[in-house]
Amino acid sequence: MITSSPSPSSIILRSNIRHLYFDVFWWGILAGSTIAFLGVYATRLGATSLQVGLLTALPAVANLAISLPAGRWLEGRSLIRATLTSSIGQRAGYLLMILLPWLLPGARQMWALELLVLVMSAPGTVLAISFNSMFAQIVPPEHRGRVVGQRNVLLAIGVTTSSLLCGQLLDWDKLAFPLNYQVVFAIGVAGAALSSYHLSRIRAPIASPPHRQPARPVKRPWLRLGLLRGTFGPFMAVYLAFYTCQYIPTPLFPLAFVRELHLTDGAISLGNALYYASMLLASMRLGRMSERWGHRRVLIVGALLYGIYPFLIGSAHAVTLFWVASAIGGGTWALAGAGLLNRLMERVPPDDLPTHMALHNLVLNLGTLSGSLIGPVLGNAVGLRPALWIAGGLRLLSGALFGVWG
Repeated sequence: MITSSPSPSSIILRSNIRHLYFDVFWWGILAGSTIAFLGVYATRLGATSLQVGLLTALPAVANLAISLPAGRWLEGRSLIRATLTSSIGQRAGYLLMILLPWLLPGARQMWALELLVLVMSAPGTVLAISFNSMFAQIVPPEHRGRVVGQRNVLLAIGVTTSSLLCGQLLDWDKLAFPLNYQVVFAIGVAGAALSSYHLSRIRAPIASPPHRQPARPVKRPWLRLGLLRGTFGPFMAVYLAFYTCQYIPTPLFPLAFVRELHLTDGAISLGNALYYASMLLASMRLGRMSERWGHRRVLIVGALLYGIYPFLIGSAHAVTLFWVASAIGGGTWALAGAGLLNRLMERVPPDDLPTHMALHNLVLNLGTLSGSLIGPVLGNAVGLRPALWIAGGLRLLSGALFGVWG
């Protein structure tokens, strides 16, 4: 019997997918350590809700200024190389976070942390645009549902593992504050470095034309309002509404965990682990759900259920309901997060990826900025718990909009 050997293009595709899997696993280590506990660390330094909100709002301001020129700059360039370079530039900032407690006292450290996160957002903006564009370039449409689902599984494993480990380290009495957080940040740096290493191993598909800067590049305006004509405009408007409502409760969560529920870092880490464990279980079914329902229906269902998490957190008076909310929230985000990415790629033309992804990144950061500023104002106006209930209702409403214009 004669068996045909794999073609070079299929070998490259399998290799790229494998490195995309390793990339997201190690990014999960970063997410379950440094990123997961950064807001909690700021709260334990004495940060206000506004300062916690600025951890996401300030980078969003920078991203709004950078997204469109970054998308234009990426036109004609190697998306793979841009992704790697920007990942190294952005993630180098996590290394500096380890040093901050040795360099500055608590009050100044908080503002230095804000500035550092702001500076990291410049290469982070390029990374967000270039990675999404690169992903759409190297992963064919028929494989995206499966790859995104498997990446979610590996992300959940990485976050769950690192979150549980970091929770134990933070509660270990032999590691005093802030040394315990420095150890957690060091774990995040290791994950970030290994994630970037696997991005460096990705190769361009053979069938793709080389992405080089043309000899006489065509000058295009940074803001191409024509892209918003037709159905893509309302589509982006719904994404803007969703992202805004997604980030309204974000600066309120650490305050609720520390000051309302009085949770230990170990309890918070177990909640994070439950969140991503349920995300893992839901992601294991994501490929089949996407094939059966389509990316649009998966997005609608996930977005509608996404408001449950802040509502339950606002209703919690003990750690048990926090853990229940975490278990439910991870499963709903597995559907919503994957649906957002897959549905976006369905609507973006493959011959104009960077510009459309830059516009999406603009919408994402405008929503991040709006939500991160609305959350503290809402919390101060009506109280922490009512603000979380309102945020849950707004998430539900924004999810319903996908059923109309998504």
